[in-house]
Amino acid sequence: MISISNEKGLLQRINIGPHTLHSDVSVELGGEGAAPEPHDLFDAALGACKALTLALYAKQRGLPLEGLDVTLSRDDSQERQGIYRLDVKLTLHGALDDAQRQQLLRVADKCPIHKLMTSSDVQVNTRLNEDPA
Repeated sequence: MISISNEKGLLQRINIGPHTLHSDVSVELGGEGAAPEPHDLFDAALGACKALTLALYAKQRGLPLEGLDVTLSRDDSQERQGIYRLDVKLTLHGALDDAQRQQLLRVADKCPIHKLMTSSDVQVNTRLNEDPA
């Protein structure tokens, strides 16, 4: 279960099981810029999923992937029109040949979060808690 509560100002504490994260908004939007914005967390979920998917895949297949870096940049200039672009760049470390590098590139687009973001009909049901106690 995930729970989110106001810590101070606009800073939100996010509890995910035993883990605690924070989210805030920029100073320009009235926050303190003390933590990633929600869009940053959304984007980071994709990057983390791609990194984990590739690391697990390489380990299972015995590929010589020694590490990887994932860099994301977003273009949200058309978000209100329903277009949100993420540019993902993978830097693969290790003695990989071209075929292995291309194989890992294909696998990266099969990570669960990529599939969720691009091919699922995500439905969100928001309601008030009748008993806030």
